[in-house]
Amino acid sequence: MNSYVALGFAIVAEVIATTALKASDSFTRLLPSMLAVACYAVSFYLLTITLRTVPTGIAYAIWSGLGIVLITLISFVVFQQTIDLPGLLGMGLIIAGVAVINVFSRSAGH
Repeated sequence: MNSYVALGFAIVAEVIATTALKASDSFTRLLPSMLAVACYAVSFYLLTITLRTVPTGIAYAIWSGLGIVLITLISFVVFQQTIDLPGLLGMGLIIAGVAVINVFSRSAGH
């Protein structure tokens, strides 16, 4: 499996896990709790595949940056949580940072 494909699936699994964690209500609801634990395990496994060829700092920057943006969007849609202008600007900077890493960093392993 391509390292960046594994990273993409790791991000998706982590976002599902975090969404389920919120829905678990502090691990008091069984199904969301089980989904959170399972998806975190899948996410970390896929991250280990990524780390075979992608430098740790680069992989983690992409994983955490895109995860932050995706979970914020899902929280807005699913849990009706709001985000203010500084939050939107911050996420824009995160996206810009991930883009800079992927386009310009020689250590990104392209």
